[in-house]
Amino acid sequence: MYFVRVKKYSIIKPLFQKSERTIPSNYRPISLLTEFSKVIEKALYNRLIFHLNNNSLLNPQQFGFRKNLSTDNAIFSLTHEILKALNSKMSLGSIFFDLEKAFDSINHSLLIKKNFRYMVYWANPNF
Repeated sequence: MYFVRVKKYSIIKPLFQKSERTIPSNYRPISLLTEFSKVIEKALYNRLIFHLNNNSLLNPQQFGFRKNLSTDNAIFSLTHEILKALNSKMSLGSIFFDLEKAFDSINHSLLIKKNFRYMVYWANPNF
């Protein structure tokens, strides 16, 4: 699928997140897209989710960005596992990570390779 370069147009606006307004790292960029881009993005998202679900490529414990799943489901699942372990008199430990700015640390060439591995061929970096 070819996406006309002029349709890639967006306006980048800084969105304040926390703390001191004079520190640039307290802002994150958001892209204001054209209507055409939003329609294409939604179509690609639906196609990707359909592919991932039909081929069982998502971990059942993946709660983010999935229909009918939320942080409430994640908390319920965690609580259930904790109670199950305690009722079985098992030892229990937990490690939690705060992945602040996680997307900024992604190796994008590796992400594209994974797209091909999972047969998401239309995830072309030149799109």
